[in-house]
Amino acid sequence: MCKTLQVRWTITPQTAPQPWITCSGCGGLRAFRSSDRIRLNANGRKLDAWLIYKCLICQKTWNRPILERRNVRGIDPVILNALQSNDPDWIRAEAFNIEALRRKSPRVDEFAEFDITKQIRRQTADWTRLEIELMVPLPISTRLDRLLATELKVSRSRLQALQEHGKLLIDTDGAAALRRRIGNGARILIDLTTEADREQSWRPAATGNPL
Repeated sequence: MCKTLQVRWTITPQTAPQPWITCSGCGGLRAFRSSDRIRLNANGRKLDAWLIYKCLICQKTWNRPILERRNVRGIDPVILNALQSNDPDWIRAEAFNIEALRRKSPRVDEFAEFDITKQIRRQTADWTRLEIELMVPLPISTRLDRLLATELKVSRSRLQALQEHGKLLIDTDGAAALRRRIGNGARILIDLTTEADREQSWRPAATGNPL
């Protein structure tokens, strides 16, 4: 580990998934976007909660159920407070609940665009290995090979070759990990011992700090 440059990348998707719903205004299937607003309805001790979506064409609304006829006492206090206060962070996380959307919609569009922040966790002189820790607080459809190729400025075939020669290791999903979606907490270790340009090319790309 003493020869390892450790960095953390935090990946934040820019656009929440968009379900396709039959729109009463347009008269057909249309893409809907989250309004980032919650609607609540209380009936005695029972509570209903919906996340409000709007048609991208005509702005008609669709209410996606979050809670249905739930006893207030049985709701996690953190969730109840988030619903009652329209907590923006909780709502944004719920807007990325892709499984819940797929249960209500025949089609859900996902978007690969993201923002990224890079933080140096540990650095040392004469480093020869690069370790990347991925923080992905919200699900995103971007594949790991695309992320690494884009951010490290290398080709996917180069990444594949590094993996095949045992110089690129991923702690999840084995050999297929490069072709899967990026996951929260994943760690990638790349042996760059034989790469003469690791300080000039790999380090700036990995850390986000130009020389």
